[in-house]
Amino acid sequence: MNHAYRFFSAGRKRIFRNKLQESAVSVLPIVLVVAALCLLAVPAPTDLMLAFLIGSIMVIVGMALFTLGSENSLTNIGSHMSSALTKSKKLPLILSVSFALGVFVTVAEPDLKVLAETVPHINTALLIAVVGVGVGAFLALAMARMIFGIKLRYLLLIGYAVVFGLSLFAPAQQLAMAFDSGGVTTGPMTVPFVLAFGVGVSYIRSDRRAESDSFGLVALCSIGPVLAVMLLSCFFRKAPAGDGAQAVDTWKTTTQLGHHYLRAIPGYMLEIALSLSPVLAAFALFQMISLHLKPRACGRILLGLWITYGGLVLFLTGVNVGFSALGRVLGSLIAQSAFKYLLIPLSAILGWFIISAEPAVFTLEKQIEKVSAGAIPGKSVRLSLSVAISAAMALSMTRVLTGVSIMYFLVPGYALALALSFFVPDLYTAIAFDSGGVASGPMTATFMLQFMLGASEASGGNPLSDAFGVVALVAMMPLISVQLMGAAAKLLAKRRKTPDASGDEEIIEIMEARR
Repeated sequence: MNHAYRFFSAGRKRIFRNKLQESAVSVLPIVLVVAALCLLAVPAPTDLMLAFLIGSIMVIVGMALFTLGSENSLTNIGSHMSSALTKSKKLPLILSVSFALGVFVTVAEPDLKVLAETVPHINTALLIAVVGVGVGAFLALAMARMIFGIKLRYLLLIGYAVVFGLSLFAPAQQLAMAFDSGGVTTGPMTVPFVLAFGVGVSYIRSDRRAESDSFGLVALCSIGPVLAVMLLSCFFRKAPAGDGAQAVDTWKTTTQLGHHYLRAIPGYMLEIALSLSPVLAAFALFQMISLHLKPRACGRILLGLWITYGGLVLFLTGVNVGFSALGRVLGSLIAQSAFKYLLIPLSAILGWFIISAEPAVFTLEKQIEKVSAGAIPGKSVRLSLSVAISAAMALSMTRVLTGVSIMYFLVPGYALALALSFFVPDLYTAIAFDSGGVASGPMTATFMLQFMLGASEASGGNPLSDAFGVVALVAMMPLISVQLMGAAAKLLAKRRKTPDASGDEEIIEIMEARR
């Protein structure tokens, strides 16, 4: 009780009010755009609109609680555990534990379950397990990269060369779903933990590149699921023509809607509890074996974890019950109307605002400002992401309406992103590829994916090949926009005749780091 009192001191209450304000500013533009559409142009069902408004309140409060709690729980847990691992100096132990943690955290990712349940022809549990193994393998690889000082761009080149090589043999209509899986795995559960995991390693490195190398873990973790799902899809080559979606829920009265929310909350409470339990169990094991944190520090982490839990329950209930259904119906109604081709600019507008409503973006911004000592402002990164996601949504809706293969966008896009990595500072490349994974969170996986699915169905397209892929494009575009921002910063630094802080100094390997 004493810990709770200290946690919610006057300062903490002020911080929570600020986070609540940030959440409201992030979510309200989306609410206003959707409300204006439904009230002035598209006759959406009243019950879905009411569900959306209730969900918006839950999303705002949930995001504020999540950002407050994760800073004191998931971030600290990841940092402490990775520090304890790397101090052991036992490479097999580091890699095996990293693999196991990658699997556990990914299986717990709510975004992944949303995508897996939308795929009609592959068993949900099997798909989640395969994706978890892919993330675990590449988290272990990312740790090895940090230990041995391997440049990120070389692993990215090799990884994506294998991905696009394998895409020649995978079923064409399932490629979009495979690339989507790489984006949804890096959501609100995974990102705080994985980013902090990298920072924990950097603390025991003595070179100047150490903290900048803490970025890139999310980038590599996004490759593993794509490879894993492509391999899995080879065994499920025959996919149904439809997307296997369930009918959209409707409610005749406000009490039916209220009861639906009340019935949904316990399900998400159980889901998030199961999601957080592996992380909690791993932390408890590390605490007993090597961490030995003081009771006060443990109490703050546990309280932060509890607040994170409450925030995720509210957030996911709001987006899944309130946002998902309206997104699908709205996309379908507009596609059947005379405003069909306004779907492209509308998608761009929604993409501009929706990135600010992704919880993991806040976590990435904080770490960027911390590692760069404020040299890279979080607001600049968010502006770059807004431009990128706006373009990604416009391209995604273009695919929905025309049926153009996603490979016509992904191949040149990734080629450009990888080419840029040779001309911009390493730190910006790592941030860019991490941003791609962070940008594709629950708001994209629920509202925008459903929006695309509804438009695809109404247009007579194939949702599995046309609507899927929105997450993949959302994950790709920041690779270009953030690196272009880095190139501009490098050019500006040269004009000012200041040294380029690209962090290319020689690495001192971890085995020779300070004790």
